[in-house]
Amino acid sequence: MVDHRSVDVGGVRLAYQVSGPPEAPPLVLLHALGEDAADWDVVARVLARSWRVYALDLRGHGRSDWPGDYSLQLMRDDVLGFLDALALDRVDLIGHSMGGVVAYLFAEEYPQRVDRLVLEDVPVPRPREQSTPIRPDGELTFDWEMVLAVRRQVDTPDPGWLENLSKITAETLAVAGGPGSHVPQEGIAELAHRVPRGRVVTIPAGHLIHNAEPTMFVEAVLRFLRPSGDGSVAAIAPGG
Repeated sequence: MVDHRSVDVGGVRLAYQVSGPPEAPPLVLLHALGEDAADWDVVARVLARSWRVYALDLRGHGRSDWPGDYSLQLMRDDVLGFLDALALDRVDLIGHSMGGVVAYLFAEEYPQRVDRLVLEDVPVPRPREQSTPIRPDGELTFDWEMVLAVRRQVDTPDPGWLENLSKITAETLAVAGGPGSHVPQEGIAELAHRVPRGRVVTIPAGHLIHNAEPTMFVEAVLRFLRPSGDGSVAAIAPGG
């Protein structure tokens, strides 16, 4: 059963979905740009068998507040406020794309709060060619001003983000999407190399790994999060 809840963090209401046994170890999921907690539904059902799974709507997304003030650092600190509000001391943390950037910024700044870290097709923080995103037509489930703010930071990241990857103490798994992803795969390898306890696994599914190949993604995550156990799962059917 999935519960839909919210919590106030520094005046910003953060919506989240929670599932799994209350006594199980906590696992926090951070979605990509323009997505929300529901993006994790398929894999969260399996992960919730062994973890208490918390899937957030980051600020400017979904049912969380759209405060008009956006940065990846604010999202990072929202995660800290979320953990504090729910009295979660140390967690396993999974982030996809933008959510992965938030995740490694969190693990850099607050290393004592992360046990294990999974970064799903996350770009290394190096400058890239800037482009102006085009707003989709119709009503959006995210704040377009947030997209513009985040894209500027991803295009021209703070140099300290790269340097501080060495401060991450959590054992870290970078899951790369292979040649079908728009994210440079050599950058993912560099990111994992810079994290002292980092490693890479490639699932050739493109950028949306946990949606395109949920069974392979969950198996890789389970092998990493519980290395002494069995990482195999039955085939996961989206929506089933």
